[in-house]
Amino acid sequence: MAIKLSRRSMLGALAGASASVLLPGGTTVAASQAPGPLRLTLPRPTGPFRNGTTTLHLIDPARRDPWVPSHPVRELMVNLWYPARETDGHPVMPWLEPLAWQQFQADNGIAEGLLAVPPTHGHLDAPVDRSGGPRPVLLFSPGSGGNRNGNTYQVEELTSYGYVVVTIDHTHDSSQVQFPDGRLEVRTIPPDTLEINTEATRVRAADTRFVLDALCALNSGHNPDVERRRLPEALVGSLDLARVAMFGHSMGGATAAWAMLDDRRVRAGINLDGAFYGPAVSAGLDRPFMLMSSEEHDRDNDSTWAEFWSHLRDWRLNLKLRQSGHNSYNDVQALLPQAASTIGYPPDLVVQLIGTIDPARTIATVRAYLRAFFDLHLRRRDEHLLDGPSPRFPDIEFLP
Repeated sequence: MAIKLSRRSMLGALAGASASVLLPGGTTVAASQAPGPLRLTLPRPTGPFRNGTTTLHLIDPARRDPWVPSHPVRELMVNLWYPARETDGHPVMPWLEPLAWQQFQADNGIAEGLLAVPPTHGHLDAPVDRSGGPRPVLLFSPGSGGNRNGNTYQVEELTSYGYVVVTIDHTHDSSQVQFPDGRLEVRTIPPDTLEINTEATRVRAADTRFVLDALCALNSGHNPDVERRRLPEALVGSLDLARVAMFGHSMGGATAAWAMLDDRRVRAGINLDGAFYGPAVSAGLDRPFMLMSSEEHDRDNDSTWAEFWSHLRDWRLNLKLRQSGHNSYNDVQALLPQAASTIGYPPDLVVQLIGTIDPARTIATVRAYLRAFFDLHLRRRDEHLLDGPSPRFPDIEFLP
């Protein structure tokens, strides 16, 4: 069962929603009468470290772009999120860059001026906090049509607890990718079929290997950025590339499994509610892997999950987030309730996309289980949250 709901489909119906805005005090007015665009917000990370972030433009000369054959090389945009020593004088990064945000609104039928792009908590090019030595690295791949900032509520939380998180835009698979020269590349991948989704996951796994190679070069003192932008202070040598893991939402979760199969540098992985594609389904893995699903998705109705699970040969865990939807595992969970309450988004569609679980509880729960997994398998820190059901997180079901 391939799950297709994404942030793209989440906001696609906004064009048909009533354009009204809820003002303080409970007064509802037409959007055209509102005092200005609504600025959506992301939940604050809870850890002790401040978030720094920097952007890298990477080119793999060994590969042509698989989706636009006229492009002779494979180009990617990635972000490195890292604990920052200080953030004064370093502006926060927007959730999407201006052209990408504009395209995102157009793709989803959102009138310009209705919503303002949410700010993240990542401070651009802030100096790196080197306390405690090199830090473990987490790779992130978004869902099909998503982009590298689509799981920011999780990325910022992991960064605030001392991880370096590297988020990847898979160009022409992602819906909007803005490059430093002002170019905007949009989604050109053919419509979904089993063959296309398998090929897309293969391409994403190759992207991941290339990004990991670029991180190795960066950590040893080379600057892999095409424009040779100045790297944040103390970034070189701050990555512990002997401790690398990967997670992803939807197709990004399948990417994590395929990347692990191809590259033993990736020591552990998580699939957030996505069907699997490619050879990892039958080959399995000999390193730790965790499955996290929404209410309507499990091994009983997804044959790829059942087969993949049966071939896992190391630590494994299958969790279900009760009363959740597919997009509970990305920033839709944080942003949709805000947008819905201000523009009259139909409640039944909200439930379809993010379920009935309380959004704040979802965010706290997903953050906690991601961190517990990576702490256990990269830091050997076991707080026993993964041992069995916890009264702190009653929405999590452990599946046998």
